Amino acid sequence: MKTVIVYKWARKLEDAAVRNDGSVDWRNAKMTAGEDDFAALEAAKAVAGDGELIGLTIGDGETSWALARGVLQATSVADAPNLIDNSATAAVIAAAVRQIGGVDVVVIGDSEEYSGVPVALAGLLGWAAVAHVSSASTSGRRIQVERKQGKDVQTISIATPAVIAVSAASAEKAAPGMKEQLAARKRPITKLTLTDIGATLKDKAISQGTRLPETTTARVFDGDPAVAAGQLVAALRDEGVL
Repeated sequence: MKTVIVYKWARKLEDAAVRNDGSVDWRNAKMTAGEDDFAALEAAKAVAGDGELIGLTIGDGETSWALARGVLQATSVADAPNLIDNSATAAVIAAAVRQIGGVDVVVIGDSEEYSGVPVALAGLLGWAAVAHVSSASTSGRRIQVERKQGKDVQTISIATPAVIAVSAASAEKAAPGMKEQLAARKRPITKLTLTDIGATLKDKAISQGTRLPETTTARVFDGDPAVAAGQLVAALRDEGVL
């Protein structure tokens, strides 16, 4: 299986600065590994088996993340900007996958903040897709995945080519050491531009501002339990709850 693992394709929301006018400054927010990226990488390794495994990252994030975790080659589209429209981000990734060529499976993190990207990616490629995957493996020319459905675990066999979106069940247990990080710098990286992959950006979503959500004032009733209970009942009556 020729497998692509997509990593560092989104910016960390916590690193963005919200200005007084509601605009968002992304200058200090680089592309970073998402919370599901490491789980997606493990699934991609299992799917690829003895086949070719290629890392793919977009934007200005450090490309060596996957290379330090066992991926032997990577492709970077460094001039991809931060986009509001999830489908526009997916279009950049899809164009890069086509540029790589001959890909059987794309594995990507099932990001909670950017959940539309994996689905849009599959649609743009015209491939089968499964989201919320916890593990994956190959069975002949098909991919077998597992995902939780409520309290149950569902097993699915999916034909290739396919997009697999993986959710992490826990944090990464062992980050690469200095030896792995140094080795990563020697591994090949194919650097592409948006022009190289023929990506035409159409960010159709427009941010109309950012603000904190509306909240109500919290009231704390403490002291003697009987008195606190009476205060609570009185407050509920004042609010029209009782």
